[in-house]
Amino acid sequence: MPPRRRTDPAVGRTALAAWQDGAAGRPEVTTAVRFTLEELAEVAPGHAVEVRVPPYGAVQAVEGPRHTRGTPPNVVETDPETWLGLVTGAVEWPEAVADGRISASGERSDISSLLPLQAARRRDR
Repeated sequence: MPPRRRTDPAVGRTALAAWQDGAAGRPEVTTAVRFTLEELAEVAPGHAVEVRVPPYGAVQAVEGPRHTRGTPPNVVETDPETWLGLVTGAVEWPEAVADGRISASGERSDISSLLPLQAARRRDR
């Protein structure tokens, strides 16, 4: 079962749209990151990969062996701007890994097949 959502999807989409429009302050970025992390956990439930977007949040996702102690074997870490770019399709995974904007360790850490997230795609207004 995926984790319970803490971010109302309508509020999350509004915050994400503000980020896409270049009008997001820290509260909107925080909401957009948390909303999209929750969305990832819903799309790919599991505990094999930990996705971290400091300082805004982290989530465990993707089916596979469950991690219980210490540093997880499969970790993806990136900054908020890169994360939001990835989930919206504005940033490509290979380029972000190549230029160091993403740190991905472990054999299951390539989550590029899950991105961009459907819920993060811009809708016609």
